[in-house]
Amino acid sequence: MKEAVFERIALVGFGAIGQAVFDSLRGESALRIEQIIVPEGEEAAATQCMQSLDATVPAHVLNKLSLDNWRPDLLVECAGHAAIEEHVLPALEQGIPCLVVSIGALSTPGLAERLEEAALKGRTQVHLLAGAIGGIDALAAARIAGLDKVTYVGRKPPRGWLGSPAEETLDLHNLKEAAMFFEGSAREAARLYPKNANVAATLSLAGVGLDNTKVQLWADPAVQDNIHYYEAEGLFGHMAVTLKGKPLASNPKTSTLTVYSVVRALKNRVHAVAM
Repeated sequence: MKEAVFERIALVGFGAIGQAVFDSLRGESALRIEQIIVPEGEEAAATQCMQSLDATVPAHVLNKLSLDNWRPDLLVECAGHAAIEEHVLPALEQGIPCLVVSIGALSTPGLAERLEEAALKGRTQVHLLAGAIGGIDALAAARIAGLDKVTYVGRKPPRGWLGSPAEETLDLHNLKEAAMFFEGSAREAARLYPKNANVAATLSLAGVGLDNTKVQLWADPAVQDNIHYYEAEGLFGHMAVTLKGKPLASNPKTSTLTVYSVVRALKNRVHAVAM
């Protein structure tokens, strides 16, 4: 497919998602990651990792966005919630459009409004990515007509909840049967499980809001995939979506589809036909 434009990208975060995105873009001549932004002290490790991926055009690895004699066409956040404050907001104010993966961060009161204000100030746009879930376009369209309710059930293998508050109530290493460890609002789910519950926040922002979206989270030793299920009802009718996502090999807390959600959004910016 013929590529229409050339995009210079600043990538925030070089963990499992960032590395997979970087690797997936090899061969896309119209998309170049020219800066990789990592926390201070992690530059050498990120540089070594990038080199191991056999980068045709190596990026500059920095601990903050540098605009000296260079300006990205786009900033892509793959780093976690703290990166919204540290990197995305300043970039938007500078007029740099941003793609955001860590949607759960917007459960923090006032942060969604600050993102919008920063984008308005910079006369640009922030794109909230669907990540590990599908059907967001239909859900957002249904919201225009009017939604009555949205409910979400997240189910992962026990190892997918390691390092989260689920460990306080469940023995995740020896769990024998499915156990629900959280029931509440999407706002509370995203606050307590920021690395695991971005899907709940994404659904709520597309649908009936963080406080009105009902969430259940389960650890289930009988499943190998990350299973997302949600239902929505409203004037449009009824929809039910189940997505069984394979965990990212390098990080079982993350769905592989999250990486390809980023890659799809980037390719849509430069390909002649976008979907």
